[in-house]
Amino acid sequence: MAGAQSRCPPAPGEDVKPFTPGRAKEIVMSLQQPAVFCNMVDDWPALYWNAKYLSALLDGKMIQFRLGLKAVDLVPQFETRCSYVKATLEEFLAWSCGQPSCLSGPFSCYEYSKYWAYADYKYIATMFEEKPEIFQDIRWSDFGFPGRSGKESTLWIGSEGANTPCHLDSYGCNLVLQVQGRKRWHLFPPGDTSFLYPTRIPYEESSIFSKVNIANPDLKRFPEFRNTTAYVVTLSPGQVLLVPRHWWHYVESIDPITVSINSWIELDADHEARVEEAITRMLVCAIKSAENPSDGDLWLNPTEVEATSHEINLQYLNKAVSAYFKCQKASESEQACPSCTGAEQRTSTSCKRKKREAGSEPEGCTLLTHEFGFPISKAEKLQKIPFGPHLIQVLPQSQETSSMGAVAVESDSRDLLHENEGGHFGKLHHTRKQSVMSNDSATPAHQMDSDGSPNASQTALSTNDLLDCLVNPQVISLVARLLLERTRV
Repeated sequence: MAGAQSRCPPAPGEDVKPFTPGRAKEIVMSLQQPAVFCNMVDDWPALYWNAKYLSALLDGKMIQFRLGLKAVDLVPQFETRCSYVKATLEEFLAWSCGQPSCLSGPFSCYEYSKYWAYADYKYIATMFEEKPEIFQDIRWSDFGFPGRSGKESTLWIGSEGANTPCHLDSYGCNLVLQVQGRKRWHLFPPGDTSFLYPTRIPYEESSIFSKVNIANPDLKRFPEFRNTTAYVVTLSPGQVLLVPRHWWHYVESIDPITVSINSWIELDADHEARVEEAITRMLVCAIKSAENPSDGDLWLNPTEVEATSHEINLQYLNKAVSAYFKCQKASESEQACPSCTGAEQRTSTSCKRKKREAGSEPEGCTLLTHEFGFPISKAEKLQKIPFGPHLIQVLPQSQETSSMGAVAVESDSRDLLHENEGGHFGKLHHTRKQSVMSNDSATPAHQMDSDGSPNASQTALSTNDLLDCLVNPQVISLVARLLLERTRV
């Protein structure tokens, strides 16, 4: 196993847990840059969750895999552009090893040398609903979140080249445990959002995608991408990556088989984010639903079950606004009485991508932690961050490093190594003939004639062009603040 079984046991007397749960939680909730925790999960049974073990545990259960070609083009590998098959994990492992039995199985149309496969974003609570006892193999309580286990986590199993398009998560921060194989993460700070050309097509609640293919950026079409600052890290088995709120990330499996487990931690700011997401859903669904269905624009991500009605979207908006003010009121009460029991911070699953029941109320509020009854400023907390062998900063990629280089965190956490790899990441060549997004195949509207004037034949704007402006994160943030101010009055 390329994971727990290859790890050396801790030496006698070695501090297996370098951070107490309270200290780890403080780091997670205050750190505003990505970092890797080391030596925090050596005793987790989940470290033995390699693909072979999970295959036996699932005992022939069918799961859905997303497939894409390893060819390289300029278009991001959105989930709407992928093929899908249902197969057992045993069949996936046989295919990844090139066994002859795959010639007639669910992967028979997909040659391993040309395709990658990804069983991504699988809720552990759903996959193993008949074996709830294994939820305790995952112990997020070590990071200061008591009661959080595999029940509030998701599982990712991929082959070499399997990747997630560059996006940011609207809700929470993210803790990611690497179990088997290695994954390379390219992260970009929230301040780079405009340079990453955000789009809500394909639409998925809680995910804002980038129109740039990070593996092979089209700098003619997206010139501002040159202004981004990439934080690149290779995550190895036994390490836990903290992805702070609203950090963009593009992730690719770089070993033959990879297994990861993650959990999203809800934050105070999620209440305003839910208002923003409710506004976005209402606008996208209303405008895209008005289009001619025969246009063939696959605008709804496969993770979204359906385009919800205007009435349901309005209900959700009102629930989100109500929850925002409820949390604000609780926060004001806590500030007036910091020693109250309510000062204890509560976290819960953000339910990212999970379709909500109509009219369901968003998650409850989360209160900021206080020490000794006094608020701790962000600057003071950052000064206390104990970076070192057990908590390693993910540093910005240097200008000298190649565009696809990486900073690797070694399993023994002693070194930071720079990898200068000249090759590109694998990416998908769309197997369908039609384009997913009309503005992906159209000529960019900003192109000019030789005299510098707009080219009339190239300025036809699509619905998606309008939406990219209308539901831009900056615009939606402003609309949400105006709406909340109106409601407050």
